Amino acid sequence: MAETRHFQLPIVAQEAKEENGNATNQVITELGSVKYKRWICILLCIIFLLCGQSVAALLGRLYFDKGGKSKWLSTLIQFSGFPILVPFYCISRPKMLTANHCSIGSNKQPSVMMLGLVYVTFGLMSAGIGFLYSVGMQYLPISTVTLIAASQLAFNAFFSYFLNSQRFTPFIINSLVLLTISSVLLVFNNNSSRLAGVSQVHCAAGFICTILGTAGSGLLVALQQFALRKLVVRQSFKVVLDLVMCQSLVASSAILVGFFASGDWKGFSGEMDEYGLGKFSYLMVLIWTAICWAVFYIGAVGLVLEVSALFCTAISTLGLPIVPIIAVFVFHDKMDGIKVISMVLAIWGFISYVYQQYLDDYMPKIENTGEISEACSSSIGLSEHSALQGAAAYH
Repeated sequence: MAETRHFQLPIVAQEAKEENGNATNQVITELGSVKYKRWICILLCIIFLLCGQSVAALLGRLYFDKGGKSKWLSTLIQFSGFPILVPFYCISRPKMLTANHCSIGSNKQPSVMMLGLVYVTFGLMSAGIGFLYSVGMQYLPISTVTLIAASQLAFNAFFSYFLNSQRFTPFIINSLVLLTISSVLLVFNNNSSRLAGVSQVHCAAGFICTILGTAGSGLLVALQQFALRKLVVRQSFKVVLDLVMCQSLVASSAILVGFFASGDWKGFSGEMDEYGLGKFSYLMVLIWTAICWAVFYIGAVGLVLEVSALFCTAISTLGLPIVPIIAVFVFHDKMDGIKVISMVLAIWGFISYVYQQYLDDYMPKIENTGEISEACSSSIGLSEHSALQGAAAYH
C-alpha cells in the first residue's frame, strides 16, 4: 500500500505540470491573438492613409494643372467628403480598439462643451493648414510639395515631445535630421521647383506656405493624440469617426465662408466651362479628391488612436516615392539630382524611424513572454509543492 502511494506522488506532480503548462500556452496564445488583431487594424489604417493621400495629392495637382484657379475650392474639397462616412458611422460598434489606450486620469466622460471646443479648434486648424497646402500646390510642382511635407515628421516629433512625452532615441534623431536635410535641399533648388508661368515671388510664397502647412499639420496630429488619450474614455472606431466628421464639418464651414467672402464662387461656372478635360472630368476630379481625402483622414486618425501621432506621420512619408515618381510621367515634373537625393534621404529617415518602432514593439514582447514563463514556472513549482504535501499527508 505504501509503495502505491509513493508511485502516485510523481504522477500528481506531473499532472500539475501539464495543467500549468496548458495555462501558459493559453495565455501566450491569447496575447498573440490580441496583437494579431491590432496589427490587422493598423495595416488597414495604413492602406487607407497611403492610398487616400497619394491619389488625393495627384488629383489636387491635376485640378490646378488643367485650369483650376480657386485656392478656396481646392481647400474645400479636402474636407467636404466626410458625408460618405455616415454609413460607417451607423454600422460601427462601440467596441474598444485596444485595451492599452485608456484615458489617463478620470473615468468621467468630458463635457459636450469641452468636446465641441476640441472639434472646433481642430476644424479651424485643419482649414488653415489645407489653405496653406493649396497655395503650395498651385505654385509648386507636386513632387516638391510632397517632399517638403516629409518634414512634418520632424515638426510632429518636436510637438509630441512636449505634448505626448515622445522620447528621442538615436534612431528617431537620425530620422529627424535626415528628413530636415531632405527638405532644406529643396529650398535651395528653386530652378527645378518652379512651374512654367509662376513668378519668383509666387514660388517663394508656395515654399513658405507649404512649410507653414507642414508645421501646422505636425502640431495638429500631436494635439489629436493628446486629446484622444486625455479626454476620451472609451476609444473606439466611432470615436475616430466622430473626430473626423466633426473636424471636417467645422473646416468645411469655415472654408465656405472664405469661398463666398473672397468672391471665388462667381468664377465657378466659368472655371468649369474652361477646364482642360471638360465639365464632367472637372466634377469627377473634385468629387474623387474629396472622397480620397476622407479615406486619408480615417486612416490617419486611426493610426493616431492605435499607435501614436509620430507613427502616423512617419507612415505618411511612406508615400513619398509614389507621388513624385508618378508626377514625373503625369505632370512632367523635373526629377533632377537634388530631388533624387532628397527622396533617398527621406526614405532613409523613414526606415530609421520604423526600425525604432520595431524595437519598441519587439523588446516588450520578449519581456512579457519572459514574465509569463517565469510566473507560470513559479505556479508550477507551487503546484508541485502542493501535490507533494497532499501526497505526503495521504501517506
